[in-house]
Amino acid sequence: MVQPVPLPAWWRSSRYQRVALAVLAALVLTGAYVAGWLTPRLGAPNDTSAEAGFARDMSTHHAQAVEMAMFAYTNSADSELRIIGYDMALTQQNQIGTMQTWLRTWRLQPTGSQARMAWMPGEVHFNADGTMPGMASTAQLDQLRAATGTAFDVLFCQLMLRHHLGGIHMADAVLQLSHDPQVVDLATAIKRNQQGEVTLLQDKLNHLGAKPLTN
Repeated sequence: MVQPVPLPAWWRSSRYQRVALAVLAALVLTGAYVAGWLTPRLGAPNDTSAEAGFARDMSTHHAQAVEMAMFAYTNSADSELRIIGYDMALTQQNQIGTMQTWLRTWRLQPTGSQARMAWMPGEVHFNADGTMPGMASTAQLDQLRAATGTAFDVLFCQLMLRHHLGGIHMADAVLQLSHDPQVVDLATAIKRNQQGEVTLLQDKLNHLGAKPLTN
């Protein structure tokens, strides 16, 4: 039988055992902290921050854009609009996932204690039905869902153009308020993408002989 190797005298000292255990515990805690298992990230945005408000409100704003974009993908007779709709839906659903992940990382709920758009500076002009700037009403969504042919293409471009302008306004606001790198990066990407799509939608309306909505 193999005899166990006797521990050196210094290890049998309770003082050295305590030191060794303390070092081991420190290493485990450091690893857990770095991995994000133990505590939220230091300096994470709080419930009433612009970052949290933006993540919540832009997620809601994006969700309607995804719905309308999928209408275009399935209902439009224009192949270019179907591609545009698919790209919009894919991009904005992906961004919703990113913003919801932020909220979980920040240990915040999907909905906050403040009213919608309370994080934005100045007076926010909501739509008549209380929805955020640029969003379509329930009646307009029903109209879009029922439309076909050229009438569908025109209404989709009009509603999505207005929707994007509202989204760009929100992105501009958080870019003025936040210094969080991931929020700044996403808001910049949203603004850049939607500005490009605004041009496409305006060109498509011109091609269809239609004009943007005036309100």
